[in-house]
Amino acid sequence: MSFLRNRIQHLVVLGYFAAAPAAWAGLSLQGEAELVAALQTNPPCCVIDARGEPQRQALPLADALRYKPGLRIVPTASVVVVADDDAKAKAVGATLARQHPGKAILAVRGGAPVWQAALKTLEAMPASSAAHGPKGALSFVIPHNTCETGKPLQVLTSKPKP
Repeated sequence: MSFLRNRIQHLVVLGYFAAAPAAWAGLSLQGEAELVAALQTNPPCCVIDARGEPQRQALPLADALRYKPGLRIVPTASVVVVADDDAKAKAVGATLARQHPGKAILAVRGGAPVWQAALKTLEAMPASSAAHGPKGALSFVIPHNTCETGKPLQVLTSKPKP
């Protein structure tokens, strides 16, 4: 009987960790809908652009850090990784997850077009449900340090679009 009780407890613990939020996991590959859901309550501290130079020039990502081996960041929130393909996004994300255990690393499934679509979806949401501020307004925060949250040095905001 104790064997059965121990087995049930083991399965309950495994089920708990399987259902734990993505923040517990170091790395997850996410599509547009998953990114929007994850970023509604927890905006990323930084976006890592792991694409090749031609792709970066063809479709630049605002406020993204260019990935290079040895990149040092101080992630205080989730980190978003955008790459040319899913395999590279996962590889760069895995590297960052090893460097920063316990931090949420969100690799974008589908690359830059999916990331930009997720940003547009977040911007179109009402201010109460989106973490980016008033609907239609552009907001930019100048942080103290790369990927550091807290009190910003300065916050620049445009007027909402009519």
